[in-house]
Amino acid sequence: MTTGSPCDRTVLITGGAGFIGSHLSKTLLEDNDVRIYDALTTGSESNVPPDVTFLEADIRQEAELAKAVAEVDLIFHEAALVSVARSVEEPQTSHEINTAATLSLLEAAQQEDARVVLASSAAIYGHPESVPVTETDPKEPTSPYGLDKLTIDHYARLYHDLYDLETVALRYFNVYGPGQVAGDYSGVISVFIDQALSGDDITVHGEGDQTRDFVYVDDVVQANCKAATTDAVGEAYNIGTGESITIRELAELIQDITDTDSDIVHTDGRSGDIEHSEADISKAEDQLGYEPTVSLREGLEQTIEWYRNNHG
Repeated sequence: MTTGSPCDRTVLITGGAGFIGSHLSKTLLEDNDVRIYDALTTGSESNVPPDVTFLEADIRQEAELAKAVAEVDLIFHEAALVSVARSVEEPQTSHEINTAATLSLLEAAQQEDARVVLASSAAIYGHPESVPVTETDPKEPTSPYGLDKLTIDHYARLYHDLYDLETVALRYFNVYGPGQVAGDYSGVISVFIDQALSGDDITVHGEGDQTRDFVYVDDVVQANCKAATTDAVGEAYNIGTGESITIRELAELIQDITDTDSDIVHTDGRSGDIEHSEADISKAEDQLGYEPTVSLREGLEQTIEWYRNNHG
């Protein structure tokens, strides 16, 4: 069982200027000495609080990474190339950023005996045979991104077993919330909100009967904090809500909350799209004390309010 959020630690957050990393830094800042490491490729310097040490560098720069890790107690590894589409176009780049750089990070962490909480992904499961998905279900990733995440997920536990490094891998399902900007590579929620608030058609691929487990970013931060303090290290955990919704129902919910005049239109389905995804979170509940607290409607309301305030 976890004792709660980390306190009085020197903490490094890779990708700390990005969506999840920036939420994490704001939570940890009050009780810890926080360093953020980010290349600002997709992250924004406006996400970096004034009271942190900010290191602008690429995760592939081993010497810079080693400096950032020096004398830290705890590392949250959020830096990644997160675009599945780009990983398909550039598998070697995806491997360099997602796999090779994580291996360098684990090596550096080992030198400092620093715990590593690492962002894995539901993408490691590929097309699940059934839902909800448990941590022991088959892993058949369908993209270089998914394969990279599976590899670092294994590496995290291998470094625990071989070198006694404290590691925890968190397999995120579909994370959403304030600060996730709509774009080519962002989640479907940010795209739908952007379309609804702009009065554009809300575009659903295929019939919209695909299901997803959407988890609010504050609950993902909660999971990271509990992973940072748990005794149950050397393990991997699904982080979602344990509930799913169809993409069509999601579009209708966003239509309702925004009170938009936008119509929902169906476009061609995407080849290779995963039909159903939902996390079994019982292991995280039992071993980490993780408990999702934000309902989808409540999370969407907060996210839409943020969009309205920040995008006119």
